[in-house]
Amino acid sequence: MNNFFRLIIFIGIVTVNLIQITFASVVSTGDFNKDFFVTWSPSHVITSVDGQARSLKLNKESGSGFASNNMFLFGQIDMQIKLIPGDSAGTVVAFYLSSDQPNRDEIDFEFLGNVDGQPYILQTNVFADGFDNREERINLWFDPTKGFHTYSVLWNLHQIVFMVDWVPIRTYRNHADKGVAYPRWQPMSIKISLWNGDSWATRGGKDKVDWSKGPFIASFRNYKIDACIWKGNARFCRADSTTNWWNKDRFSSLTSKQRRLFKWVRKYHLIYDYCQDNKRFQNNLPKECSLPKY
Repeated sequence: MNNFFRLIIFIGIVTVNLIQITFASVVSTGDFNKDFFVTWSPSHVITSVDGQARSLKLNKESGSGFASNNMFLFGQIDMQIKLIPGDSAGTVVAFYLSSDQPNRDEIDFEFLGNVDGQPYILQTNVFADGFDNREERINLWFDPTKGFHTYSVLWNLHQIVFMVDWVPIRTYRNHADKGVAYPRWQPMSIKISLWNGDSWATRGGKDKVDWSKGPFIASFRNYKIDACIWKGNARFCRADSTTNWWNKDRFSSLTSKQRRLFKWVRKYHLIYDYCQDNKRFQNNLPKECSLPKY
């Protein structure tokens, strides 16, 4: 084989690798019509003419939802959300990642509505290899119905970080080497929904949806998806590259500033932590509860 053909083959290999690396990360278009599809009740999904804003409606007939066209393995997802104003008891707004497998992985934000005058509760949860029971709840330090706030998930090889307006409210570390399940192999899609959860969501199901206060509207805008698009090969998403910035060492733990904010949230706004619920687990807390959070 002469040098010319060697050069052509080399260029071809480099080009293929560059294409694959490019596929490994995407910054979203910001257009709901291009990045998402409606999963249920299209008549309850309202999208702006330019595709930059979307609302979901819940009434007595139906809730609604949409999901991303792509699946992802690691990255950061940001979504600006304005929650249901007024009496929202029994309603649930969910923003989450899910693998949809029998042994599914899932990373959840669930916003639990409340009776008028009482605070919204933000519940987070993590499914790993089909097991959950990892709920945490906080009261937000602002009124999430008055304006849009940014809710984010950073998910990488080292940790999952839940953030509210860039404040880390929860972490879930990769302790797989210690026998703790961690979402690291299954790609997940982004899902958003609004539904009736009054069997459990508000005071354990004591407060039901008051349909006379409906329809209930939650709004979404200014999302950003910077993540590894699943193309059937986990190697590209797990690779240490400039494209997969989220896997870099500096994102392997919280920064010192993030730790201070994290501790502030835990001290003043945490209202439930499964790792403190000895009664629920009969004094046999899950293994990760005794391991570092950052």
